[in-house]
Amino acid sequence: MITRLPNRVGTLLAAVWLGWLLWTLPAAGAVAPRLYPGNSPAAAVRAAVPPPREGPVAVPQPSAKALDHYRSSLTLLVVSTVWNLAAAALFLISGASARVRTWALDRSGGWYGSFVRYALVLVAGYYVLNWPIAFYGGFIEAHRFGLSTQSFARWQGHSLKQAGVMAALALAAGWIPFQLARRSPRWWWLFMGLLCLPLICLLSLVQPVVIDPLFNHFQPLQNRSLEAKILALAARAGIRGGRVWQVDKSADTTAVNAYVTGFLGSKRIVLWDTTLRALDEDEVLFIMGHEMGHYVLHHVARGIVVSACLALLALLAIHLVAVRAIRLFAPRFGFRELSDLAAAPLAILLLELLTLLGSPVAMAFSRHQEHEADRFALELTRRNHAGAMSFLKIQHNNLAIPRPGWVVRVWLGSHPCLAERIEFCNGYRPWEQGRPGTYDQCFQR
Repeated sequence: MITRLPNRVGTLLAAVWLGWLLWTLPAAGAVAPRLYPGNSPAAAVRAAVPPPREGPVAVPQPSAKALDHYRSSLTLLVVSTVWNLAAAALFLISGASARVRTWALDRSGGWYGSFVRYALVLVAGYYVLNWPIAFYGGFIEAHRFGLSTQSFARWQGHSLKQAGVMAALALAAGWIPFQLARRSPRWWWLFMGLLCLPLICLLSLVQPVVIDPLFNHFQPLQNRSLEAKILALAARAGIRGGRVWQVDKSADTTAVNAYVTGFLGSKRIVLWDTTLRALDEDEVLFIMGHEMGHYVLHHVARGIVVSACLALLALLAIHLVAVRAIRLFAPRFGFRELSDLAAAPLAILLLELLTLLGSPVAMAFSRHQEHEADRFALELTRRNHAGAMSFLKIQHNNLAIPRPGWVVRVWLGSHPCLAERIEFCNGYRPWEQGRPGTYDQCFQR
C-alpha cells in the first residue's frame, strides 16, 4: 500500500492536470497557413505579418503548427513532472537513498566528504533519469518545430554544463539545511528561510557574469546607432550607467526574447540577436522600454524578496510534512531524522509538490510585474503600434498561442497572454485624453 501511494498520486495528478490542460486548449477555429520547419523564421513572419502601419493590430489566430507545439509542450511538461515525482518517491521508498547514504558515510573525508559523495550520486542519477525526456523535448521536438539551430554536440555540451552547474550549486549550498536541521531540528526551516535572501541575492549577482557566459557569448550591443537611441531612452527613464548586451542565441534557437538579469553591479539588459533580426527599430525600442520598466520599478529586487518569502513558507511546509512522514515510515525510508542525508529525496519530492501547488501565486505576481513593464514601455515610448507588432512577431517566431486555456494561464503563465498584451497596446493611450500616465514621475523631461 505504501509503495503504491506515490505512483497513484502521480498518475492521478498527471491525469487531472493533462485533462485540464487539453480541455482548455484554445479553439483552433480558422488557423493561419501552416508553417513548416524548412521555412526560415524571417520568411514565416513576412508571410504571416502584414506590412507595418499605424492603428490597432488584430490578434491573429494561432497556426496549426503552433497548436501542435502547444499540445506537445504541455504533454512533455506533465510527463516530466510525473517522472520527477515518481523517481524521487522510488529512490526514497525503495531504500536506495539510505543505501547510498551508508556507502557515502563509510568512506573517509568527514561529514562534508560524505555529503559530496551523496550529492554527486544524486545529481548524476537525476541527470541520467531525465536525459531521455530532456533530449526528446529540447532537441528532437525543438528541431521538429523549427525552433532549434543546435547540433547534437552543442545540445549535449549544454546539457552537461547544466548538470555541472547543478552539482556546483549543490556542493556550495546543499549542505546548509542538513547542518541546520542537525543543530536545530525544530527551527532549521526558519534559519534556512532567512538565509535564502542573501543566497538568492548572491546567485543573482554571479549568474550574469559566471554562469550565463558558460552557455553563450555576450557582448555590448554592436549597432551603435541603435545603442545611442536606447541610451537616450534610458536617460529619459532616469537610468544612468545602464548596460545593454546582446547574446548569440541564434546558435541555439530561432525564438526571440529579451530580459533583465543580475543584481546590483551585475544588472544588465540582454537582447537576443534573434530579436534584433526579427524586430524593426521601433519595436526593439519598445521592448527595451519594457525591460527598462523592470529596471526602474525594481522588479528584480521585488522578485528576490518574494522568492525568499515563498521559500520560507515552502521550508516550513516541508518541515511539518516531513516530520510526520518520517515518524510514520521511518523503517521503510531507512532514516529517522530530517538531518540525515538520505532525507534529500523526501525534501525534493515535497518541494516539487509545493512548487506545483504554489505556482498560481508565483505566476500571478510575475504577470503583474510584466503588465506593469508593458504600461511603463507604452508611457515611455508611446509606440503603441510598435508594441503590438512586437508581440505579434513574438507569437509567430516562438510558435506561441495568443489565448491559451485558463489552467495554463493560471499555473504556467509568467506573462499576460499575447492577445491581452496586443489589445492593451492597442487601447492604452491616456496622453490622448489629457490624463497623466501612471509612471510620468519616473521620466526625465
